[in-house]
Amino acid sequence: MSEFERPIRLGMVGGGNDAFIGAVHRIAARIDGQFELVAGALSSTPEKAQASGQALGLAPDRSYDDFKAMAIREARLKDGIEAVAIVTPNHVHMAAAREFLKRGIHVICDKPLTSTLADARKMAQAVEKSDALFVLTHNYTGYPLIRQARHMVANGDLGDIRVVQVEYPQDWLTEPQPDDNKQASWRTDPARSGAGGSTGDIGTHAFNLACFVTGLTPESLCADLQSFVDGRQVDDNAHVMLRFKEGARGMLWCSQVAPGNENALRLRVYGSKGGIEWEQETPNVMRHTPFGEPTRLLTRAGAGAIGQPDHLTRTPGGHPEGYLEGFANIYLETATCIRDRQAGKQARALSMLPGIEDGLLGMAFIDACVRSSARNAAWVSLG
Repeated sequence: MSEFERPIRLGMVGGGNDAFIGAVHRIAARIDGQFELVAGALSSTPEKAQASGQALGLAPDRSYDDFKAMAIREARLKDGIEAVAIVTPNHVHMAAAREFLKRGIHVICDKPLTSTLADARKMAQAVEKSDALFVLTHNYTGYPLIRQARHMVANGDLGDIRVVQVEYPQDWLTEPQPDDNKQASWRTDPARSGAGGSTGDIGTHAFNLACFVTGLTPESLCADLQSFVDGRQVDDNAHVMLRFKEGARGMLWCSQVAPGNENALRLRVYGSKGGIEWEQETPNVMRHTPFGEPTRLLTRAGAGAIGQPDHLTRTPGGHPEGYLEGFANIYLETATCIRDRQAGKQARALSMLPGIEDGLLGMAFIDACVRSSARNAAWVSLG
């Protein structure tokens, strides 16, 4: 195995062995054998960090009490990490990423970009000053049929895009959650999650997906945000209307108080020649209806599959793939970009990876939603 074929040395900030999203990142990173976790600052307390490091098999001297100490030492080691996954609550993203970026360590950061637009702009400055890659894990962009949808729009199969509808309802925050529910605790705390609740947590996914597939440029929006659960300090439901520079119109609904919905991300795009519909809970099927013709069912790796590079699918058609594989595709393409950089080549997969611009746009979306809702759902520009 050559130097550039060995697994990329990966570190992780946050995501201890009992954290859901940390486990998802670790599984995704190793599905294709492209990364090896060798270091981490896995918790906000030294005791938990060491315990998580031990549980995950990290060497004691590569399990750190805090991310700054980790960044400093790993950058000096001959076999130090080459990339780091940041899977903390939102308010830690900027400070952690900046420590690694300024030392030339590639950053793979969970979304949204940060907890505030001001921090997002600081993050963008850090990325601009660094030679390292910055990737934001909007994992739904890694689904093969989402890539096919993007290809079809760009190819003109739908004609001029007129209407975009996207929704992401869940029900897990329908009632107040106990204090020991870690996921609910930080996601409903504006000091850690930011001003946006459902808009930041899942609304940004829906917004990113709509932009990624259509290639449209959002210009302005009006938003009506609600906090239906008594005492909740962030929104748990949002209705948003969107205007795009190209003339299309959009509607976005995100909610975490919609009983009967587990993870119901749905996208519908309609143009002058036809429409497409896709649902995350059945991600291996997409409906395509050319105007005036019968609806066609397109399947992952099935007949008529286009815009799906072979590396995006790992099993034959009819064998379902989904959430973990979508995440894995982000990691796989990140690995390709890192290896290209190491070989002195242009990063081939970079155009498909969500990055700092996508993160800034997501934060501008959250900020505009909050501003609009505070003004009785007035139209506001993004920025």
